[in-house]
Amino acid sequence: MGTPPLSPWAVLVPTLVLVGLWAPCVVSRQPNFIIILADDVGWGDLGANWAETKETPHLDQLAAEGTRFVDFHSAASTCSPSRASLLTGRLGLRNGVTHNFAISSLGGLPRNETTLAEVLREAGYSTGAIGKWHLGHHGHHHPNSRGFDYYFGIPYSHDMGCTDTPGYNLPPCPPCPQHSTAASRVARKDCYTEVALPLLENVTIVQQPVELGSLARRYAEEAERFIQRASAKGQPFFLYLALAHMHVPLVPPLPPAPGRGVYGASLGEMDALVGRVKEAADSLGRGSTLLWFTGDNGPWAQKCELAGRLGPFVGAWQRQRGGSSAKQTTWEGGHRVPALVYWPGHVPASRTSQALLSILDIFPTLVALAGAALPPNRRFDGLDVSPVLFGWSDVGHKVLLHPNSGAAGKVGEIEALRLAQYKAFYTTGGALACDGSTGPAQQHHPPLIFNLDRDIQEQEPLDVASREYQAVLPAISRAYAQALQDIAADNVSVADYSQDPAAIPCCNVQHVGCRCHGATRDPHVESRTPWLCL
Repeated sequence: MGTPPLSPWAVLVPTLVLVGLWAPCVVSRQPNFIIILADDVGWGDLGANWAETKETPHLDQLAAEGTRFVDFHSAASTCSPSRASLLTGRLGLRNGVTHNFAISSLGGLPRNETTLAEVLREAGYSTGAIGKWHLGHHGHHHPNSRGFDYYFGIPYSHDMGCTDTPGYNLPPCPPCPQHSTAASRVARKDCYTEVALPLLENVTIVQQPVELGSLARRYAEEAERFIQRASAKGQPFFLYLALAHMHVPLVPPLPPAPGRGVYGASLGEMDALVGRVKEAADSLGRGSTLLWFTGDNGPWAQKCELAGRLGPFVGAWQRQRGGSSAKQTTWEGGHRVPALVYWPGHVPASRTSQALLSILDIFPTLVALAGAALPPNRRFDGLDVSPVLFGWSDVGHKVLLHPNSGAAGKVGEIEALRLAQYKAFYTTGGALACDGSTGPAQQHHPPLIFNLDRDIQEQEPLDVASREYQAVLPAISRAYAQALQDIAADNVSVADYSQDPAAIPCCNVQHVGCRCHGATRDPHVESRTPWLCL
């Protein structure tokens, strides 16, 4: 299989570094990989990043024993596009996933896109996905058809269906109806009241509605079982653990302690789950497993006190004009996410890296470490950042693209660009904020340019007439034009966003909300019933 070209504007790691230092990174055996993807987590939600956060001792220990990346970015600022980019190493304009899929979506991540799981399974890995999928669940878009040997989780966000224990949300959503008369009530905007949230094991619905209060425990148990099964077979494994935390609704395990609040209690539960998975990985022998923790996008600010902490990335320019500068936007708070990599004996401990990295880099990096080859006949936006992980280099991307994820303009379009310390905006706009405001969409020609080294809050763009602006604008304009040309010349995919109610997962169409009798049981305690195969 030939090596496909990387985008010419993305290749940054110096040749001398690769030639001189690559040989020692060849490991004697294929490492195990665990990718833990948190949902709607803020950069400031880790104590290692933000001193005000006290609820993450396990994640902070992970940072102390591994490397913390403080300039790490999601590839989009909303769920489906970010996850598609993680699993393909390609932006939404290339892989076709530019916005979220629905519960009734017929399509998903296009079939001609090759996933990380498919590459690693071909290389001899046992592959498992646990948690949120949100890349299509109907037919061949299900995880089992996209390279994963095993799947356990919810096929989309856990607010996209009713439950009997709705948890905390703003505005609050009602529980699932128990009778047909209840189902006829007027549905509240943004609440799903007609169909219960399903929990799947492979293609079988094992619970509908999901018991959200036990979900964290069950995800941890399934992760441990998957790791144990793969280890018993003597196979290297790839585990993709996509958490429900910190997306609403939040369902903390116990009543929140004073001062912590619902969000803090839920953050503590996520932290404990990560600690449990790390312990399971370490039980196989320290150094055998690479664990990479990050997030899909920034906090969902319209959820007010149920949203995460931005840290210093407040997008002050936008907030002064209304709207949120977090999830769905191209401001730093929308796409700068926490990132930790832990691999004893390979990744330096107690190190902080300033390298400009992206969730896009996970695909090519893991493929290289597994000794596999990238899929041919397409270009990748991600880089193999192994030298950065190993501490041999602190050079990542020179240019990083930020697509619109729903705040302003056309979804998927490149609206902001990072070049070294400079960030240029061709379109700005704020998502719905806690106060109900939405920032207006504005086009900028020439672009707004911020120097993030001096203005991490994105408060004051450079004066267009300044020497600094005039010096950097030509390089930004060239990078932007080259990026768009590169995408236009690539083999790009188109996702099917059509919908049909028949695609909604439903274990019993005769019951209100698709409810299954006895669906509150733990499927590992009693014998399972194959209620529905998708």
